[in-house]
Amino acid sequence: MPDGDGGALVRATLAEHEDLARRLSDPALVRAVTAVGEVLVTSFAAGHKLVAFGNGGSAADAAHLAAEFVGRCTRDRRALPAISLADSSAGITSVANDYGFAHVFTRGVQAFVTPGDVVLGMTTSGRSENVLLGLAEARRLGAATVALCGAYDEELRPAVDHCLAVPSSNTPRVQETHLLWGHLWAELVECSPAAR
Repeated sequence: MPDGDGGALVRATLAEHEDLARRLSDPALVRAVTAVGEVLVTSFAAGHKLVAFGNGGSAADAAHLAAEFVGRCTRDRRALPAISLADSSAGITSVANDYGFAHVFTRGVQAFVTPGDVVLGMTTSGRSENVLLGLAEARRLGAATVALCGAYDEELRPAVDHCLAVPSSNTPRVQETHLLWGHLWAELVECSPAAR
């Protein structure tokens, strides 16, 4: 691809990343991200688990995050219990067929979540009905609820214990930030007694 088109796109995207990185360093947002890491440390230390979910790219990010805890991110340590509810195509499609797609995560939450667990729902738009319903069910069951979204957080913020909104409406930047936060949490957990 000639530099005139491709190079301009690369430079514009990198400039967008630089601007977003500055906004992600806002002290209130840093405190919010750190608070979720502390919730995970406490939950794992008490023998609880992480249950994560989302649609599309967010489903992939949820699976990636769960794998960081079951495996490892930056250092060897004990395996930590974490699952992604979107990993089973048979489970997702059977629930969607029998109950409707809006309930695919609600049923998974009912099957796997117990009080003290951490439930993390990812929705780039902030409006995904199945994510909202899954988080509501997790809260009802006594789990700590965490939502990750983009700039729109009006429906999520009052419905969860922790809502982290990426200050962007660009889907790739939002999902990249969710993955960044997930890696930060994995590193925080690995540096804690919860990982021993």
